[in-house]
Amino acid sequence: MKFLRSSLSFLLALLLLVNNFAQAQTSTVSTEKPKGMSKTLKGGIIGGLGGAVAGGVAGRLIGGKSGTAKGAIIGAVVGGTAGALIGRKMDKAAAELRRDLEGAKVERVGEGIKITFASGILFATNSSSLTPEAAGNIDQLAATLKKYADTNVLIEGHTDASGSDAINQPLSERRAQAVSNEIQAQGVDAGRIESKGYGSSQPVGDNNTAAGKAANRRVEVAIYANEKMQKAAKKGQL
Repeated sequence: MKFLRSSLSFLLALLLLVNNFAQAQTSTVSTEKPKGMSKTLKGGIIGGLGGAVAGGVAGRLIGGKSGTAKGAIIGAVVGGTAGALIGRKMDKAAAELRRDLEGAKVERVGEGIKITFASGILFATNSSSLTPEAAGNIDQLAATLKKYADTNVLIEGHTDASGSDAINQPLSERRAQAVSNEIQAQGVDAGRIESKGYGSSQPVGDNNTAAGKAANRRVEVAIYANEKMQKAAKKGQL
């Protein structure tokens, strides 16, 4: 399986290079060679794989343990000039989130944003009720989501492997829903939000160590352009 993933990842990377070269030959936007590849430019290139379906496959194969949150972002890419415009918008949103969210990890991925909250900063042990401090953090997230209203939001709950699936799965679902509920309570449209729980099925750390278990207990939030933003970007109106 590992060999297959590596082979497919190489093939996808090769397709990216071929597509990017073809776009470079036909583009009239700019002929200047960039000195470095920004997240905005990467977002434009990833979309060259052929849209959401291919992007989703790439996210799963290349991302590996990165999980479904990152896959959802990559799967929603538009690519090209429109993707670069969306990426620029997401750059601004990510900068604000890094400034405002205490203890959270904010990453720019393709044309979206992935936020990771350690469960310890949101919930007490075995609890799905947000602590007062956590609610303030989530309220800051909601404020940014309201400012960037043309985005969709995926919220995922994850646990470590302590205990059984019968405990971990519903706990992860309730934690994701608790974050969703708080965001909605701050005025974010429920139609933009999807929440899911994955129990211990998507570890990012070693469940045999305390540090690994702590890393696995988390809530991830994926933010990506909705159809309205994508259409505006394609028209050059962002």
